[in-house]
Amino acid sequence: MSVQLLSAKMAEVDVKVSPSEEPAAVSPVTPKAEENQNEVLKTEASAAGGNPNSSSNPTPSPSPELAEMPQTAQHNGESLVNRDGTVTEAPKMKKIQFADQKQEFNKRPTKIGRRSLSRSISQSSTDSYSSAASYTDSSDDETSPRDKQQKNSKGSSDFCIKNIKQTDFGRREIEIAEQEMPALMALRKRAQGEKPLAGAKVVGCTHITAQTAVLIETLTALGAQCRWAACNIYSTQNEVAAALAERGLSVFAWKGESEDDFWWCIDRCVNLEGWQPKMILDDGGDLTHWIYKKYPNMFKKIKGIVEESVTGVHRLYQLSKAGKLCVPAMNVNDSVTKQKFDNLYCCRESILDGLKRTTDVMFGGKQAVVCGYGEVGKGCSAALKAMGAIVYVTEIDPICALQGLDLVIHTEQDLSSVLLSTGNKNVVVRENLDRMKNGCIVCNMGHSNTEIDVASLRTPELTWERVRSQVDHVIWPDGKRIVLLAEGRLLNLSCSTVPTFVLSITATTQALALIELYNAPEGRYKQDVYLLPKKMDEYVASLHLPTFDAHLTELSEEQAKYLGLNKNGPFKPNYYR
Repeated sequence: MSVQLLSAKMAEVDVKVSPSEEPAAVSPVTPKAEENQNEVLKTEASAAGGNPNSSSNPTPSPSPELAEMPQTAQHNGESLVNRDGTVTEAPKMKKIQFADQKQEFNKRPTKIGRRSLSRSISQSSTDSYSSAASYTDSSDDETSPRDKQQKNSKGSSDFCIKNIKQTDFGRREIEIAEQEMPALMALRKRAQGEKPLAGAKVVGCTHITAQTAVLIETLTALGAQCRWAACNIYSTQNEVAAALAERGLSVFAWKGESEDDFWWCIDRCVNLEGWQPKMILDDGGDLTHWIYKKYPNMFKKIKGIVEESVTGVHRLYQLSKAGKLCVPAMNVNDSVTKQKFDNLYCCRESILDGLKRTTDVMFGGKQAVVCGYGEVGKGCSAALKAMGAIVYVTEIDPICALQGLDLVIHTEQDLSSVLLSTGNKNVVVRENLDRMKNGCIVCNMGHSNTEIDVASLRTPELTWERVRSQVDHVIWPDGKRIVLLAEGRLLNLSCSTVPTFVLSITATTQALALIELYNAPEGRYKQDVYLLPKKMDEYVASLHLPTFDAHLTELSEEQAKYLGLNKNGPFKPNYYR
C-alpha cells in the first residue's frame, strides 16, 4: 500500500484538509549509515548471548501490506531516501482538520451568545425537572413582584406573580400534569355540563404547582370563580402561576416570598371590593386563620371549609372545641384516599428526590432518624431503608411505635440525618441541634416550619452560610456545621417535585368535598369538622382504576346480603381509616 493510497483511504472520512507547516527536518540517514547501524545491532545481540540469525530469536516478518510499502529511511527536505538507495520526492505533509472545526471552536462567543447558551442550559434543566423551573430561574430580575405592573394578554392585572412571560412554559407543565391526573380530568368531563359549582366563589391557599393548577382549572370548568394564594413561600412554580394568570385566574404567589409577602398575598386574595368568598380551600389553615383574624364577617356567607393538611385540621378541631367554628368544615387529610396514598406513597417517592437534589449525599450505610411514624413517616422510612440507610424512629403513639418496632431511636451524635414528619411543634430544639454531629442533615416533611426550632439558630454565635438554593450550612464556633434544608419548611415541594398521579387522588377528593359542601341542603352539615363520606372516598379510588386496566369484582346478591352490604358500596364503615 503506497503513501498515496493510505492518504486516499483517510480522505474517505468526511474531513477538511488544509496545508500546514512542514515538520522539522531530521538528520539524513544514508544507506551506508544504515549498514553501520545494523552492524551495531548485531554486535549488541551477540554480546547478550544471542544469535541474531538464529531461530531462537526470530524477527517478526512484516505483513504483506507493510512489505509492499517503500522502506523509507528519512526524508530530507523535499526528497525521500529508500533502502535500495533510490530517491523519491517527498509529499508535502497535510494537517487533517475536521469540517467546520475552525469555525465552531475558534470563534469566541459574543456576550449575547454566552447568555443564549446559559438560557438554553437553564431551559433544558427546567424541562427535566418541573418544579426546578422556578428553582433555577434564569431571570436576572430581582424586583419584587409587588413593585411590578404586569398584565396578561387580555389586559387584566388582577394578579401578582414573578413573570407573566413564563406562561408558555407553565402551560406545558400543566398539560403534562393533566396526563397523570385521570380522575380529576374524568370529573371535569363528567360534571362540566352540570356546573355543580356554578356561582361558587372559591378562595384557595395551597401549593401552586402544575398539579394544583389542574385542580384550580377543574374547579373553574365546573363553574367556580377562584382567587388563589400559596401556602408555602418556597413551593410555588413561577411558570405555572404565570399560566394561570394568563387564563384570567387571580393568583398571588411567587417562589421565595418573604413572611410579609406571604400574608400580603393572602390578603389580596380575600380583600377585594365586591367579592365575597363562599367556599374556602385551605392547606395548613393560614387562609382560614387570616379571615377569622381580619374579616370575621365574611363567615356569615361562607358555606364551608375544605382542609387538606394535618396542621390545618388540628386548627379546625381546636376552633370547633372552643365553639368558634362558625361554618361546616371537611377534613380531607383523614380521608382514606389521602392517608393511604398521598401521605404514604407521595412522601415515599419524593423524599429521596428532595434530599438528593439538595445534598448529593449517598444514604447507604448512613444513620437517619425519622421523628413520627404515621403515614408520612412510614413512607419516608421505607424510602431511606430502601437506599440502605439505618433508620431509627421516635414516636409518642404506642400503636405507631409498635408498627415501627424494628426502628429504635439512637443518640443525636451518631446520626447523619434527622427528618421530621410529626406536624407538631418544637420536636427538634436547640439542645438537640447542639449535640448533632458535623454534617448532619436536618429537614422537615411536615406542612409547617414549626417542627424544627429554626429561630434558636439565628443567634450571633452561629454563622449561616448559603450553599445553594434551599440549602444552608449553620456553623458553630468550633467549626461544626449542620445542613438545614428549606429553612425547616416542607422538603419535597420546596426542593423537588412530587408524583403527579398520587396528587390526582387528593385533588379529586378536594374537588368532591367542595361540591358536597356547596350543594348540601340546609342543615345537613352543622358547624363542625366532618370526614368525607366513605362512598365518596371509594368513588375517588374507582376513578383511578382504569389507568391500570384494573377491574373490580362484583358481589353477588347472596354475598352482599351475607355481609350486610350494598353490592355497590360503601364497603367500609365511616370510622374506617
